[in-house]
Amino acid sequence: MIQYGLLGYPLTHSFSKRFFTEKFAAEGTDASYENFEIDTIGLLPGIIDNNPRLRGLNVTIPYKEQIIPFLDEIDDAAREVGAVNTVKIRRSGNSTSLKGFNTDTYGFETSLKPLLSDHHRKALILGTGGASKAIKYVLRKLGIGYISASIDELKENEIHYEEIDSHIISERLLIINATPLGTYPRVDTFPPIPYEYITEKHLLFDLVYNPETTRFMQKGISMGATVKNGYEMLLQQALKSYDIWTMD
Repeated sequence: MIQYGLLGYPLTHSFSKRFFTEKFAAEGTDASYENFEIDTIGLLPGIIDNNPRLRGLNVTIPYKEQIIPFLDEIDDAAREVGAVNTVKIRRSGNSTSLKGFNTDTYGFETSLKPLLSDHHRKALILGTGGASKAIKYVLRKLGIGYISASIDELKENEIHYEEIDSHIISERLLIINATPLGTYPRVDTFPPIPYEYITEKHLLFDLVYNPETTRFMQKGISMGATVKNGYEMLLQQALKSYDIWTMD
C-alpha cells in the first residue's frame, strides 16, 4: 500500500488526513494517509527511512521553511515563495530524492481569480506570516499591487494596522486576511481595520475556513462586500498535491 502523510507540529486537527482518507476510500485507491507529528524537523530523515512506502508529504506549520535544507530539489514557485507545503518522494533502489513544491499558490489563485473584477488592482494583506508569502506570489503573478499590515517591525511594503485609514481602504478593494484571527475556537476575533469604509466593490478573502463565515467576513457582508473563506483554497492545494505525487 502506498503511503502519504502530513508533517507538522502540533497536528491537533487535520483536514488533510480526513480529506485524503475519504478520497482514497471513495475512489478505491490502495493508499493510506498518516499524520507525522514531530517536534523537530531533524526527525524527518528517520520518517523517510522508516516508511519505505511513503511517496509524498504535505507540510504545515512550523516546517514549511525549515524543511527546505532537507530537500534535493525545489520548484521555482516554492523557491520564490520561500516555503514548501508539498514534497514528492522518489525512490529507486537504495536511492531516495525529495522535491519540494508550494501548492498554496495554486489553491489561492484558483479560488481567487473567478471573483476578481477590473477594479481589484490593489490589495491589502492582513498579516505578514508564512501564509502571506504564497498570497504575495500570486498577486505579483496577477499584476495586483499590495501592501501588508503588520504588528511587527516594518519591512518593505508594510504598514502598521493603526495606519489603515479611509484612503487605504477605499484604494485597495481586495482585502485578504492572512492571519489566524477568527479561527475556531476564537471565533469572535477579527483583524482590527476600519470596516465602516468597506463598500460593495470590495472583495474580502479570508484564509480561515473554520468557521465557514468568520467575523471578518460578516463585517464585509454587512457593508455589501463580496466575501470568500479559505476552504476552496485548501481543497485545491490538496488536489494539486496529489497530482504532484502521482505524476510521472
